[in-house]
Amino acid sequence: MKFDKALIDYLEKERIPATLFINGRWIEPNRKDFDRLAANPLFEIANHGLTHKPASVNGRSAYGIQGTKNIAELVDEIELNAVKIESLTGIRPKYYRSGTAYYDEVAVRIAGELGQQVAGFSLLGDAGATYSRQQVKNALLAAKSGDIVILHFNHPESGTASGVMDAIPELKRRGFRFVRLSDVVLE
Repeated sequence: MKFDKALIDYLEKERIPATLFINGRWIEPNRKDFDRLAANPLFEIANHGLTHKPASVNGRSAYGIQGTKNIAELVDEIELNAVKIESLTGIRPKYYRSGTAYYDEVAVRIAGELGQQVAGFSLLGDAGATYSRQQVKNALLAAKSGDIVILHFNHPESGTASGVMDAIPELKRRGFRFVRLSDVVLE
């Protein structure tokens, strides 16, 4: 499990807040980095599932990743990571994004019953950390007011960090303001 230190260092240096969706399997191998992120008020820690599975009640896969097989596995995927994050930070995460950001309708309802608000996205920032530097920059420069961007900080070998660093100054020049999800009202 990797950590894009350059991206996080840049966000900290530029004082760019972000909501970071973190899955349980990433936490332990990156415990020092997790603790650093959780302690920084710029960042809000959100639930990305225990094992990064698509959220379904029938095992539906997305992007080649097998989804949760039934309600019990779905509940464990959501709740066990929420409990893990809360035990380490003292704060229960409010938002949940499944692995691959796939949900069936039952999964969305169950997440809500578990106190987790499903958070989608409106702008694909790095296509699962597969975009080049220029593609990330272009994606971000296409942002409109209110967009929620999905990016990855677990692939330092990708173009994500450099593309973000290229785009942020221009977005700031255009008057964009960056916020954590909890800083806005979601409907």
